[in-house]
Amino acid sequence: MTAPAPALGGPLVERVLARYRERTVAELLRHIPGQSPPYLYDLAADYPTRPCKGLRAALCLVTCAAFGGRTERALNPAVTVELFHNAFLVHDDIQDGSELRRGAPTLPARYGVEVALNVGNATNLLGLRRVMANRRELGGELAWRLFEETELMCRQSLEGQALEIAWIRDNVCGLTSSDYYRMCLKKTSWYTFLYPCRSGLLVAGGADADAHRLDRFGWYLGAAFQIQDDVLNLTGEAEEYGKEIAGDLWEGKRTLMLIHLLERATPAERARVVRHLSLTRAQRGPGAAAEVAWLLDRMAAYDCVASAREAAAGLVAAAGREAEAVLAGAPEPADEEAAQALAFLAALPDFVVARGR
Repeated sequence: MTAPAPALGGPLVERVLARYRERTVAELLRHIPGQSPPYLYDLAADYPTRPCKGLRAALCLVTCAAFGGRTERALNPAVTVELFHNAFLVHDDIQDGSELRRGAPTLPARYGVEVALNVGNATNLLGLRRVMANRRELGGELAWRLFEETELMCRQSLEGQALEIAWIRDNVCGLTSSDYYRMCLKKTSWYTFLYPCRSGLLVAGGADADAHRLDRFGWYLGAAFQIQDDVLNLTGEAEEYGKEIAGDLWEGKRTLMLIHLLERATPAERARVVRHLSLTRAQRGPGAAAEVAWLLDRMAAYDCVASAREAAAGLVAAAGREAEAVLAGAPEPADEEAAQALAFLAALPDFVVARGR
């Protein structure tokens, strides 16, 4: 079939996200144990029920529908995606020392690291239980393929996180754009796009389905998604962004903008940036806010944000071309849900970089 043009754009994407988020969260909450020790399963429901788009779970359902599957069969894999995602968020907030998540205090900020760490582990456990449930609901062979995809996603995501942690811990300041994109592929693309799409394709086509059809689409879009998130961290509105503005600079994250700044700064400016990055947030004195403001000023002076946005736009264009090529081979939509799923996938690349503007 001919791939649909992304003419419906953002409104369609928002409607589909809202519909599938409601279904996924309702199913997720149904499987959280009602009997809970203090500060455990009850808090595993905290992040999933905060305002969010539910992109990853929706991608699993959308991909299933777009390629001829029934979304009710993909609902449990979508819940699995959402549970692992929220477990990662809890652990990220601990590692980053983040204070805000989706406009409210993070679990470690509200309850302490000990509670948050246990809740993150419990959320992973709940995700594992959903993986196990696939055997009963989808059959052993397909359940095993989904287990393999889950293991691969976890491994890639953990390796990507390890790269980012090591760069901060060892104050690595000689990174290139290629290093950043490798980290994006592992940390962001795998669990935000590749894993949900692969899971949806498997449910639609069965255990022998080609789960790689959307890999290039997912890789390009994941990198663009991460760049846009990094840009919003510096330029977004606090209420809409839901996290600390310029938090990446406080935490020393090696974003594409920071890599560009280190490449373009004068030797004296670069030395000042390296000195700032060599200190942990707790080690920085009362002048740290002025240093962060200076970093933002230097990024503006060297067009670091503009060049990052240009890179994201190129990746989005590549994702759009990939989507067009792959969706052209999708089956003719059997119903309105399948038609909307195809349109959603075609419109998603532009939506990724339009958010927050």
